Amino acid sequence: MSAISARLSRSLAPSPAVNMAAASAEAGPIQAVPLFSEVGGLCPAPAVSPALPSIQAGNADTPGASTQSELYYEVKNRIHERLIDILDLSLLDSVSETEMRAEITRSVEKLLREEFGRTALNSAERRILLSEIQDEVLGLGPLEPFLKDASVNDILVNSYRSIYVERSGKLVRTGARFRDDNHLRKIIDRIVSRVGRRVDESQPMVDARLMDGSRVNAIIPPLAVDGPALSIRKFSKDPLELDDLVGFKALTPEIGEVMRGIVGCRLNILISGGTGSGKTTLLNVLSRFIPEDERIVTIEDAAELQLKQDHVVRLETRPMNIEGKGEITQRDLVRNCLRMRPDRIIVGEVRAAEALDMLQAMNTGHDGSLTTVHANTPRDAIMRLETMVSMAGLGLSDISLRRFICSAIDVIIQSQRLMDGTRKVVSFQEITGMEGDMVTMQEIFAFEQTGVDGRGRVTGRFVSRGVRPKFASRLEAKGVHLDGRLFTPHEMGVV
Repeated sequence: MSAISARLSRSLAPSPAVNMAAASAEAGPIQAVPLFSEVGGLCPAPAVSPALPSIQAGNADTPGASTQSELYYEVKNRIHERLIDILDLSLLDSVSETEMRAEITRSVEKLLREEFGRTALNSAERRILLSEIQDEVLGLGPLEPFLKDASVNDILVNSYRSIYVERSGKLVRTGARFRDDNHLRKIIDRIVSRVGRRVDESQPMVDARLMDGSRVNAIIPPLAVDGPALSIRKFSKDPLELDDLVGFKALTPEIGEVMRGIVGCRLNILISGGTGSGKTTLLNVLSRFIPEDERIVTIEDAAELQLKQDHVVRLETRPMNIEGKGEITQRDLVRNCLRMRPDRIIVGEVRAAEALDMLQAMNTGHDGSLTTVHANTPRDAIMRLETMVSMAGLGLSDISLRRFICSAIDVIIQSQRLMDGTRKVVSFQEITGMEGDMVTMQEIFAFEQTGVDGRGRVTGRFVSRGVRPKFASRLEAKGVHLDGRLFTPHEMGVV
């Protein structure tokens, strides 16, 4: 017998306080209560022991989703609580997950026999219960199946009863749910505590990340009116490459080659787009073109970039502690990284005054830097940068601010999530200088939507505007030779 088995066995005596067989001596025999019917639907509500609540059907808002009753959650809750009582949680970090799951299985089966000895559970019901309790102890409860599902991009928890996922750009409500607000709150606490962060009434919203790098945002009452809410942006264990984006028709091979060239030749690039438009994915793809012999420093609120180079230093902000001290902002990290001898600086997203320090770095010898910004168009991205730099309080005039921006940024790449859920590079623009008090840009490539087909998919085409960019000479000087036909007016691909 293993050490973990022995320790569990010693503490596995049934608890009189919750032993339902003993509790039923006065109430009469416990009825056989299958939680699910053989075909996966709810059984009719039978007469049950007073020790258990009556069955109430839960929601199953998607076809094929398993419907779970309030009775099911009561049984699961009692088994889970008893398991926590007898389980030595200090063993979680000292044994393999496989061994821990096996021990949990044995313990749950024993508890089921002792606590609900005459409750009928078929093999399918038992598998569901065992899987969910394992996820409760070792993972993130009801969210665990979606974290393992490679087709899910986003997990959105609106309340303990309402969980949505995004697949192929479309949001779908699932049949999964948490037991109650407290259950959801425990999962949130588990996530944020693993990365040294906290969420409570004094700090009711938090950004964090999972062990695989997935980005997490949580917000709780009093800010979240209907109970805790949780958003998880998943990231693939195998990051997308340029060929993948071409295969998804997010861009064309020709645009990809130009992107490879401008990164290799150290142009400063700003990726612009709305929420969920693929900015971080595109930033990861562009980072692949940075040479292996260059030192890269990344700066993020919650570390999520997936660079493949060896010479990378990853920096992450830190929130203030419970006394309101110790906060380290992105601006602090950008300033510090300038003393770390970086060849490239990558800021996951500029949101505030750190934009000033980022632009200063681009203007003072750190060419080839990359960052992203939330904006709907390249022109909007310039305006957002103006606003963020003005937050630094330098008191620059509007025209000086714009000159500062246009001298730092070379290229703006606009990504967009279209109405059918697909993501595309919709504009590739070069900043060319100033005319009067306006920043001037020229569009090199674009995606033009032409309609929607019978299945609701966006149709359109990628086009070259027939403009030869100023940076073409810089690419030629550094040995990057692009086909001159790229910059003649033509259609590059139809989707």
